[in-house]
Amino acid sequence: MRMYDIILKKREGGHLAPEEIRFVIEGYTKGEIPDYQMSAFLMAVFFRGMTDEETGVLTQAMAHSGDMVDLSEIQGVKVDKHSTGGVGDKTTLIVAPIAAACGCRVAKMSGRGLGHTGGTVDKMESIPGMRTSLSEKEFVEIVNRTGISVTGQSGNLAPADKKIYALRDVTATVESIPLIASSIMSKKLAAGSDCILLDVKAGNGAFMKTTADAVQLAKKMVAIGEQNGRKTAALITNMDYPLGNKIGNALEVQEAAATLRGMGPEDLTEVCLALAENMLFLAQKGTPAKCRAMAWDAICSGRALEKLAAMVEAQGGDPDYIFHPERFGEAPVKEDVAAPEEGYLQDMNTEGIGISAMMLGAGREKKEDAIDPLAGIVLCKKTGDYVKKGETLAVLYTSEESRLKDAEAKYFESVKIKGEKPKKEPLIYARVTKDGVEEKAD
Repeated sequence: MRMYDIILKKREGGHLAPEEIRFVIEGYTKGEIPDYQMSAFLMAVFFRGMTDEETGVLTQAMAHSGDMVDLSEIQGVKVDKHSTGGVGDKTTLIVAPIAAACGCRVAKMSGRGLGHTGGTVDKMESIPGMRTSLSEKEFVEIVNRTGISVTGQSGNLAPADKKIYALRDVTATVESIPLIASSIMSKKLAAGSDCILLDVKAGNGAFMKTTADAVQLAKKMVAIGEQNGRKTAALITNMDYPLGNKIGNALEVQEAAATLRGMGPEDLTEVCLALAENMLFLAQKGTPAKCRAMAWDAICSGRALEKLAAMVEAQGGDPDYIFHPERFGEAPVKEDVAAPEEGYLQDMNTEGIGISAMMLGAGREKKEDAIDPLAGIVLCKKTGDYVKKGETLAVLYTSEESRLKDAEAKYFESVKIKGEKPKKEPLIYARVTKDGVEEKAD
């Protein structure tokens, strides 16, 4: 079998056999296939695409390129949730404790943030003492004891994906539905859960800018999960403006704790209830209506907040920061951003606002950049809100005053104030399952 022939076959629109796909992934992971041939293969896939069958085999080969996490010692149904990334997306810290409080086992591996999107691991590490690097034995023990553990990804989890993504990033082959789907799902399959709920973001702050592209990606990922014996569904959620009011690591933990007390922003609460409902439904906890009621009761009773605190304590963190989030304090430098004119906040460029938070120190441009846990933005006004001239639009927080000027300029670039009120868009556009696409509206 020759890599040249496989590249040629895909370039001409051919259907690759499972053994050909496995040959490519195994050879590249071992270093037997050079970057220039893999680049050509990726570009052929970019232009020619892949069938569901091909994408499923590709994903499985990538998943098996490294460690496969064994969760068999965890009692009960294991449920995972994955977001394709956004701004202000602290949903894992809310829906995972809700699911655990309702009897599911949540054994989740999460990543760090890069660029304008935040990472769950970074948010968790803003809690003093919190450990996100656990051995598999410790990970399993914590889930069995508390019902929930969120940890950083293993260094040898789907190594083929790590190598391929680095190559895609520099060869203009990132925006390929089969390659995106296999990248995400290879890690989900390797992580070992029984059920997978996908939160696929759509909008100007998401990787998928249109709902049509988001649905296409969701359908591909759901098909992969189902082909591999995992109950899988996806929600298409709105990322045309940040989720919730707080952007930044400690700020988002504070907002997650508030939401678990039933005091969170309306948009964040609604999206989290929908995600939790669907996680519970996948775990066969009842009808959608019953699952939503269970999720809300977990919040109202305080059980979900207690689950988050129990996980924090089990992983070395101080649970008092969950019960008393004011203990985080605030960054030493802050600035109110005033509206330059009167009108409706017509539009928010979510990616730009995420970059503004990054410039304040809340995110990283390069993997080695340090994070300022207290840096970020509190949004006082969002799309559709009416503002008066001089009224505070947002508050910027940082530990370095030198960061303010450029971050403020980026924020102002990212918002538009106009005379007319914008049309309200749904928070959730659609639900995708193996049975098809169900459109949502609110």
